[in-house]
Amino acid sequence: MGMIKEFKTFAVKGNVMDMAIGIIIGAAFGKIVSSFVSDVIMPPIGMLLGGIDFSNFIWVIKEATETAEAVSINYGIFINTLIDFVIIAFAIFIVVKGINQAKQKEEKKPASPPKPSEEVLLLREIRDSLKK
Repeated sequence: MGMIKEFKTFAVKGNVMDMAIGIIIGAAFGKIVSSFVSDVIMPPIGMLLGGIDFSNFIWVIKEATETAEAVSINYGIFINTLIDFVIIAFAIFIVVKGINQAKQKEEKKPASPPKPSEEVLLLREIRDSLKK
């Protein structure tokens, strides 16, 4: 029973939950970027290059036979994936840069002056009572 309780404590901690949420959002963001690249960016680029569809770029190593499928290198899909990666990396860079700037602003806030020590407070009280 102790191990189950320990696992429950671990799983409910904030860091684990934050990480799980981040992974789920990251996966969804990856799908959005993949769709953006393949459905929005690549068609105009292909059109500018003469109606080329990058996903059809393949290099056939071995032709298909009656018993086996063709063996090919799909470098067009690799180009799309590479563009996906660059866009995702840039988006993450922008987010991390924003977080770092926010942290720097927090650090630049002036710290409150240190409170006077007990001795200084006592000396002030003595000074004030002598003035009276």
